[in-house]
Amino acid sequence: MEFETIGVLGIVTGVIARFWPVWLALGIILFLSLRFKKVLGLYGHLFDTGVGIAGLMICLFWLFTAIFADVIAPFDPLQQIPIMKDAMPGTIDPGTGQVFLLGGDRLARDVFSRMVFGSQIVLVIAPAATLFALMVGTTLGLPAGYYGGRIDNFLSFLANLVLAFPVILLFYLLVTPGIRETAIPQWLAGVFFIFPVIFFGTLFYTRFKGRPGLLAVQLAITVLIGGWVYVGLVFNADPLGIISISPNELNIFVAVVFASSPGVFRIVRGLVMDIKTRDYVAAAQTRGENPWYIMLWEVLPNARGPLIVDACLRIGYTTILLGTLGYFGLGLAPESPDWGTGIKESSRLLRAYIHPALPPVFALMSFVLGLNLLADALREQSLKD
Repeated sequence: MEFETIGVLGIVTGVIARFWPVWLALGIILFLSLRFKKVLGLYGHLFDTGVGIAGLMICLFWLFTAIFADVIAPFDPLQQIPIMKDAMPGTIDPGTGQVFLLGGDRLARDVFSRMVFGSQIVLVIAPAATLFALMVGTTLGLPAGYYGGRIDNFLSFLANLVLAFPVILLFYLLVTPGIRETAIPQWLAGVFFIFPVIFFGTLFYTRFKGRPGLLAVQLAITVLIGGWVYVGLVFNADPLGIISISPNELNIFVAVVFASSPGVFRIVRGLVMDIKTRDYVAAAQTRGENPWYIMLWEVLPNARGPLIVDACLRIGYTTILLGTLGYFGLGLAPESPDWGTGIKESSRLLRAYIHPALPPVFALMSFVLGLNLLADALREQSLKD
């Protein structure tokens, strides 16, 4: 059966036009950022170099794509139109008149729409998992670097034990069906997800212990919000029904945090061992400040530059790992539109059709490229500071 197509020019203009909310948002952000960059601190300095602008714009492009996915995508990512199976790019659906801009996959789903909705999954899991890994690694790295001795030896041994495993093999073991059907991922989640509560609770206590009224309010808010997120993520029992995570997503989340935390730990430990020798730390010790106050309010703020750069790079690594897991069938559910699953599904047709594999590959590559460029710009700025 012959289908009507719109041609290469029609495909290009059609794709560009579908992203109109993204172009509008990027234009507004770029204008305001350039207009007020002198008062925006580190963010404003990113606009002093082409690398910083490019990296930031690429990352924001995918962020706004995830936000406006319902507007950009012409089809539901799971919608199947049987006659559009393996449709070539630019094919017009004779029933509805809508265009499969980047073609159809082997299950007759719109490749363009799946790429767009896949950004939502990546931009939720990768940054969130990286944030939790930073919380775990920072909370353990601070005392290891500051105290040294037995505490350092014990925590460093645990970190090295995890780092000794090949990353892909470690991920495979954590998300393989035999493991994920047990309670191990939930137990690990229960341990990892308590670290943000401990971190912020300690942060507020060391700062405001002399002001009991304010401290009580901050601790109450920390426990309330932290407990709400904890119950929703670990037990999927959020009473408000706002925070939830599927078992597959929880397994991947835990695997990313478990594998990334030791790397963060070693970076924080090394930074603390260097910074604790500075004069302002000695001055705080002379004033009789609590060690945790010194770690959180004197040492950690002066380590923020390298940690921000590492976070950008680590989000990129996590994105690649998510794609790798999806490609090996160890990621999310098979019908998920995430980019790794899309590459896996399309790879079965590479000998006959290459077009379904290109959009998720390009999306994954461009997002990681944007993060790397952003990290380079941040690194250059941190060296200047």
